[in-house]
Amino acid sequence: MFNIMTVKNIQRKLQQLGNRKTADALRRFFKTGPGEYGEGDVFIGVRVPELRKLVKEYPDITIKESVQLLRSTIHEERLFALLMLINKFSKGNETVKKRIYELYLQHTKFINSWDLVDGSAHHIVGAFLMDKNKEPVYRLAKSKNLWERRIAILSTFHFIKHDNYLETLKISKILLTDDQDLIHKAVGWMLREIGKRHMSTEEIFLKKYHKRMPRTMLRYAIEKFPESKRQKYLKGKIL
Repeated sequence: MFNIMTVKNIQRKLQQLGNRKTADALRRFFKTGPGEYGEGDVFIGVRVPELRKLVKEYPDITIKESVQLLRSTIHEERLFALLMLINKFSKGNETVKKRIYELYLQHTKFINSWDLVDGSAHHIVGAFLMDKNKEPVYRLAKSKNLWERRIAILSTFHFIKHDNYLETLKISKILLTDDQDLIHKAVGWMLREIGKRHMSTEEIFLKKYHKRMPRTMLRYAIEKFPESKRQKYLKGKIL
């Protein structure tokens, strides 16, 4: 069931919560200027804690209504929608989870900022595929779309949390030659997360590929290493 008034009420409340100075700061932070990765994105200035609070006021919002908000040009409406879908996914049965997962992948063009990806991909895509064939993640990793590639690597965060590192390592290898800094950072971050749980697994990968990695990716991956070891990796002197 779809109620357009529910959607309009949420949009109106978000506008009321908006703040011009906050919106200006968010536009700069998310690089919405010409030629930047967030070019043209629209912010109204609602902080994440306020969005989370508003989510709790609409426990009965439907998946269709959430998706309607996900299609918005306004960043905060899309983030609100994703928070709603994550909440519904976590509480839903397998049928609900499958529906949300499929809708998520059908709407990736609206999940087009690093915060939208990072806060949702592992909760929905990763969680759904945990006990299933992982081929969809590999397809995303080979996408021409920056955000789909970031969804791919961030989805594996769910696997990492369950001590499954294989997909992260394989996708990291696919993305080694990616030309986007936002991918370099995401891959390095996920490798670092592996290292937090199983350092030797991360190091096996790094020893093989650290000389081929973009510098940003390597720096993120070794951020928590002892300084002496960090320098060896950065100078290519690790054995």
